[in-house]
Amino acid sequence: MKKIILLLSATVFLISCSKNKYVISGTVKGVENGKTVIMETTDPVTQGLLAVDTVKIENGKFEITGKALEPAFHLLQVEGVNGKVPFILENGDITIEINKDSLNKSKISGTYNNDEFSSFNKELMEIQKSLVDFQTKNTPLMNTAQQTKDTAVINKLMKEFGEIQKNVGEASKKKYTTYAETHPKSFISALIIEGMSNDPSVDIKKVEKLYASLDESLKTTKPGKSIDTKIKQIKSGPAVGPSPAPAAPGSAN
Repeated sequence: MKKIILLLSATVFLISCSKNKYVISGTVKGVENGKTVIMETTDPVTQGLLAVDTVKIENGKFEITGKALEPAFHLLQVEGVNGKVPFILENGDITIEINKDSLNKSKISGTYNNDEFSSFNKELMEIQKSLVDFQTKNTPLMNTAQQTKDTAVINKLMKEFGEIQKNVGEASKKKYTTYAETHPKSFISALIIEGMSNDPSVDIKKVEKLYASLDESLKTTKPGKSIDTKIKQIKSGPAVGPSPAPAAPGSAN
């Protein structure tokens, strides 16, 4: 019985430890040993990218460990590979399978926010598929029309592209709003609402409602605090002038 109790205690301890730190288990095929993987985030001062950790690839694998104070958007850069892999850094076990030849096909999973991030991106890509398909199908035709200066074809393609782009934009915007309304515990929702709050034409009442529905743990994150600040700025309005609701001049994006 004592052995069972000790075993259970050890299991609880290990689970507790894994929740207090992050362990990123990564794989990337076709990259030689010794190449580096750099984890980056946005520098709060310069708004540029800041390297926060660097590890080496061994036998197609790499591991990054540490402790996250709160969820935050991060990127992985593999040496010699064009582009970066976005993910949510948070405490827990995160698995990242990097497809170096097509980074958008990389797989990220293991924690709630990363599972949500992957699912959200798949749904968004499906919405945008018609736009990608149109570009793939008509790019050669557009190139030929530009070379021959066939304005009729150019104008036709641009008009069709514009219509598809408008429809995709509206569907994407609806997707963002619907997601934020239905996922109050997701860090993605906080990022979406923060983006909405930076839109000068936003309905501030809508932002307030979405912010109020967020899980309390998200309100203390950087995006959560940013939303709260923006709401207060917009509601306070300018000192003078007839319009009470525009965003404060010079507000950071």
